[in-house]
Amino acid sequence: MNKVITFAIPCYNSAAYMDHCIQSILDGAEGAEDIEIVIVDDGSFKDNTAQKADEWAERYPSIIKAVHQENGGHGTAVLTGLSNASGTFYKVVDSDDWLDEAALAEFLRAIRETEEAHADVDLFIANYVYEHTADNTRNVVDYKRVLPEGRTFGWDQIGHFNMTQNLLMHALCYRTSVLRDGGVPLPAHTFYVDNIYAWVPLPRCKRMYYLDVDLYRYFIGREDQSVNEKVMASRIDQQVRITRIMMNSYHLYKDIEYPQLRSYMVNYFVIMMTICSVFSKLSEQPNAREELAKLWSDLHDYDRRLWRRCRLGIMGLGTNLPTPVGEKVTISLYRLADKVVKFN
Repeated sequence: MNKVITFAIPCYNSAAYMDHCIQSILDGAEGAEDIEIVIVDDGSFKDNTAQKADEWAERYPSIIKAVHQENGGHGTAVLTGLSNASGTFYKVVDSDDWLDEAALAEFLRAIRETEEAHADVDLFIANYVYEHTADNTRNVVDYKRVLPEGRTFGWDQIGHFNMTQNLLMHALCYRTSVLRDGGVPLPAHTFYVDNIYAWVPLPRCKRMYYLDVDLYRYFIGREDQSVNEKVMASRIDQQVRITRIMMNSYHLYKDIEYPQLRSYMVNYFVIMMTICSVFSKLSEQPNAREELAKLWSDLHDYDRRLWRRCRLGIMGLGTNLPTPVGEKVTISLYRLADKVVKFN
């Protein structure tokens, strides 16, 4: 049977939580044979992740594949899943996250219906939910009043995204050929590659479809999680690396056809530069500030207009205040925003 979608699950020492992730997809798909799950064991060695992956594949041989690779990091696992995907569409689900069963059933119905109608959708979008374990709260990110609901649309038909409505990996399900045809520059052994995945392929997508369901459940709470503040500060060099790759992918004001998409991508990049600015100040890496200064300088040389938008806008000014007092103000503003939005 042709597979309508491949769910890729990158796993690295994930034995404690990967079963929940996999089972949520199987339950939401209601045993349908037109879905595929590719479990990518990214060189796990501390637990029995590899064994669990093989056991799942043995239990559901027509649905689940287990792929093993030497450790290459999240981006490499995403690309390995892509190279092994048989589905018309491709969705990444991290092993400590899961999908809502009822929402997935509705999401799959929409994909099947549009494919039967030959709608040629390049990108499906659904809501995602931050599941905060520390205080047992949830924060839903949706795209109401920004994206047309329940029909195909183009970038010229979208509204304005606010700062909390970014199209993160959790929201996206690309047509597999969109990812393969243009490639996705995900570096090995680097965190935060999801920013590249959720940004670089967007201009290749011509027809989109938004379904207002809370599909992806994004777990927030483990101390070693990549979005933990201390972890992000310790990996600022990787954040800068990712931001530089994004910078070099486009001259946004020249390469992006639709003003609405260009506005979104510019604002997303502003956020990336803001993150680099804040966490360079929080980092204990000795060269963090120097690397930030070089990134700003390179952006200035690469795209002067984008540099002005990032550096001289409110967020650029507020997160790059001079003097040690200015740095303290920047960090205080970040901590205040974190309490309100709870993105860590």
